[in-house]
Amino acid sequence: MKIVRHTAPDMRQALRAIREQLGEDAVILSSRRGPQGVEVTAAVDFDAARLDSAAEPAELRVTAAPAFTNAAAPAFTAPPGNATAEAMGNELKTLRRMLESQLAQLAWNERSRRNPVHVELLRELSEIGVAQDLADHLVGQLPAGVDLTQGRRFTVAGLSQYLLVTGDRWLDSGGRVAFIGATGVGKTTVLAKLAVRWILRHGPKELALVASDTVRIGAQDQMHALGQLLGVPVHVPERFEALPQLLSRLNRHRLVLIDTPGASVRDGQFEARLTVLASCAPLLEPALVLAASTQAGALEETIQRCAALKPASCLLTKMDEAASLGGALSALIRARLPVSYVSDGQRVPEDLRPARALELVTQAVRLAKSSGATADEDLLRRRFGKLAHAKT
Repeated sequence: MKIVRHTAPDMRQALRAIREQLGEDAVILSSRRGPQGVEVTAAVDFDAARLDSAAEPAELRVTAAPAFTNAAAPAFTAPPGNATAEAMGNELKTLRRMLESQLAQLAWNERSRRNPVHVELLRELSEIGVAQDLADHLVGQLPAGVDLTQGRRFTVAGLSQYLLVTGDRWLDSGGRVAFIGATGVGKTTVLAKLAVRWILRHGPKELALVASDTVRIGAQDQMHALGQLLGVPVHVPERFEALPQLLSRLNRHRLVLIDTPGASVRDGQFEARLTVLASCAPLLEPALVLAASTQAGALEETIQRCAALKPASCLLTKMDEAASLGGALSALIRARLPVSYVSDGQRVPEDLRPARALELVTQAVRLAKSSGATADEDLLRRRFGKLAHAKT
């Protein structure tokens, strides 16, 4: 191993000199500020055989490191002669994390100094629950010189523009809609709301219901009771795999609403049912039913696991139970999944309305304010400092 120590007026000059002397694979061991400037200690030519088994590359390249703060970085402790490659790799990983954290803090402090409006908007978007990459993208699109009020309007408009909605097209034009989702998200309830609304607008003659949920106890009885109440036929496939054959016999109905079994999206039976629904692709429109009260990570997992089915839209239920909406909206924007309807209660058919993008974003902002949501400063620094550093 070759170790050198170099002193320069500032960190950039020191790093440049080390890179010229040791090359691109130099590892920064320590840095401190002295009376003559910045003193940096670096090394190169580790034993490759000892480093190859490490979990990740050990090199902390000089070119990735901009200026440090005045505080000295902890010195690297060389492992004893009999230390394992794993110990050396772990120590280098720790050093890398410390350096990355310091760089993120520097980038965040610089961003706060140069663009205080950007920083405040990132804080507010984080409080709403907007994903960090989406928040950073929105703020990055701000016109130069905007004040905070203009910036708020711009970000709300930007979120609204990215959020896709379908309008009231099922009740206007009909279709064959299969409601898909996890257990308890409200598939049967939104089906009933849509069925009642169709009858109020068009009458019962062109509506049919399909009860394919053979898993939940009483699910088919519930559908038969709904059909009897509304005066519309309820069809039951012999088994879920026979759904395509049943749908082929329902051509005379303008609107066919299909209730499907709920399950965990990680259940193998759920994936098998998705395969059956995919085989019905020309005959029906898959629609995901997602509870807005579900955590954003769980929503993203559901959307990803159903992606092969290519759902045409989704319905957001349990809006009245959601503590935050930003995460759900971020997941839908990332997936480019349009929202058709939102449901915010159990009343049939009152608590259902066509989705409107600006209304959803405004509701997310109001919900964050009413709940007193706050964004931790350290969390903001770690999130957006790393993103800012990655762009430099």
